[in-house]
Amino acid sequence: MGTLKRWSALAAVAALVLAACGGGAAEPVGTNGVSTGDGSSGSIEVSGSSTVEPVTALVAERFNQANPGVAISVEGPGTGDGFQRFCAGETDIADASRLIKDAEREACAAAGVDWVELRIAFDGISVITSVDNPEVACLDLGDLYALVGPESEGFATWADADALAAELDAAGLGGRHAPYPDAPLVITAPGEESGTFDAFVELALDEILDARGQSEPTRADYQASANDNVIVDNIASNPTSLGWVGFAFYVENQDVVKAIAVDRGDGDCVEPTIASISDGTYPLARSLYLYVNLAKVAEKPYLADFITFYLEDGITAVAEAGYVPLPEALIAETKATWAEVGG
Repeated sequence: MGTLKRWSALAAVAALVLAACGGGAAEPVGTNGVSTGDGSSGSIEVSGSSTVEPVTALVAERFNQANPGVAISVEGPGTGDGFQRFCAGETDIADASRLIKDAEREACAAAGVDWVELRIAFDGISVITSVDNPEVACLDLGDLYALVGPESEGFATWADADALAAELDAAGLGGRHAPYPDAPLVITAPGEESGTFDAFVELALDEILDARGQSEPTRADYQASANDNVIVDNIASNPTSLGWVGFAFYVENQDVVKAIAVDRGDGDCVEPTIASISDGTYPLARSLYLYVNLAKVAEKPYLADFITFYLEDGITAVAEAGYVPLPEALIAETKATWAEVGG
């Protein structure tokens, strides 16, 4: 089983497996020699981004090896769903693949939930198709809008988007890689509950949406899923497919899906790689976050231990799960933010 599918499976059963652990506790020291607690018992509940889920699940497993009395549940229904539970005070941590929205801030404030935001990694939203699709190698932002934006509703083939792409190109909005193949356009991608959906819209489509006066972010007639593995499986099974997932899910599945390079607007087609995401040359790069309920930290000392462990041992987990570690300066910034409130 691949790394991401392994950790997704772990997360799905984390509450049962980790709660069942007990007795014979190891010394509370993480793999990097970080103290992780004093034998406390209790529970930690994490919900949110399916993109961040594999990292948190891996850190949770490592933490639990030294702290078997702490049951950690990790689920990944999507960033939006995670914030809904978090701001209702139902969870301790929200995994997020985007920044918290104003409406979510207001919901947290109304419920008296005070939180801290911790950036933990970089990710690059990877536009993908089947490895059996030889005809599409690079798309710019106008191309992506022509294929998945709200004005592409009803387009059944790639070639159906040709006229819209030409119109966008004439207006200086991209679309330079048309004409497209005369082949079925089968799209599977995250839905609106997903932070990956929000980030894709913000990074790839927002400027064109504003220029075109559109209020809907994307076409509604594609198969949406909050499960990245479902997206990958659907993309892999159709030779003329199109979709997008987090970088790690693309890397894990390069035998069945391929990344479509993204044109920066100057004809430079950039593929998602650790280097291009780290240096910002890949146009669809983003940050990943943890949001931590500070009242829960005060109630649960082992929650503070877990976050401290996450920011030390978790740096290794970021790379192991297939994501891009922050540079040292940003790691130090995140640790300093945590030290101010609970570290």
